[in-house]
Amino acid sequence: MGEKVAALGLDVGRKRIGVAGCDGTGLIATGLTTIVRSSYDQDIAQIRQLVEARQVNLLVVGLPYTMAGEIGAQAKQVQKFARRLAEKLGLALEYMDERLSSVEAENQLKAQKKFSSYNKGLIDQQAAEIILQQWLDLRRSRLQEEGDHLHR
Repeated sequence: MGEKVAALGLDVGRKRIGVAGCDGTGLIATGLTTIVRSSYDQDIAQIRQLVEARQVNLLVVGLPYTMAGEIGAQAKQVQKFARRLAEKLGLALEYMDERLSSVEAENQLKAQKKFSSYNKGLIDQQAAEIILQQWLDLRRSRLQEEGDHLHR
């Protein structure tokens, strides 16, 4: 498992983008910031700064499926933005189902006594952390399975 993981998790909303990063080992996701969306170019510029500072090579973007598991209008908007972003920054792109990440984020923040319905940015940041953590856990279990198959 010596490969360094340099992923950025994004919870893309209409007004804000929650951003999370991970340590190089790929074990722990941490909320980094929340970008208040202004213009496409400014959003890209802010994400580019994080990508360069953290030497990121992969974007993990939360995809808001409908509760029926379909890709609705919001998810299509997210995909369009994510594809343009990944292309512009020359990064690989993966999606994670994020249907309940905002609810989970609120619950985690309430448990940590950091919740305020006024601080939507913190919820977005926490949601991005959850999205990235789920991806890291999934990646780790896949690598584990591959390793198990090789050692049989």
